[in-house]
Amino acid sequence: MTRTVLRAMLFSTAHHVCGEASNGKAGYELAQKLLPDVVFLDILMPDLSGIEVLKQLKESMPQVDVLMVTGERDADTIRQCVAAGASGFIVKPFNAATVHKALADATLRARAAGSKSAR
Repeated sequence: MTRTVLRAMLFSTAHHVCGEASNGKAGYELAQKLLPDVVFLDILMPDLSGIEVLKQLKESMPQVDVLMVTGERDADTIRQCVAAGASGFIVKPFNAATVHKALADATLRARAAGSKSAR
């Protein structure tokens, strides 16, 4: 259900969803194949946790922005995600404005980081 809602929200603003997966392992493999700019990653997934997938993605694709989707609000989980390289968070339940703001913020941070590294 979360993937369907996110896809609809992104489609409504002309963002292209290039793929989606139902578990961590499949999501990691798909990201490696499709090389997206942004990955929306649920923290709780079958087979591999979102935090583990995040770590793997940032190791193999450091340029990718990863937005964590979660119902978790505990500080330890957030710290783990930030330490692993999360670009932002979308807390469930969410609405279109929340998703678009998280995506815009991640994009701005990525551009700012890119311009700093180009110096």
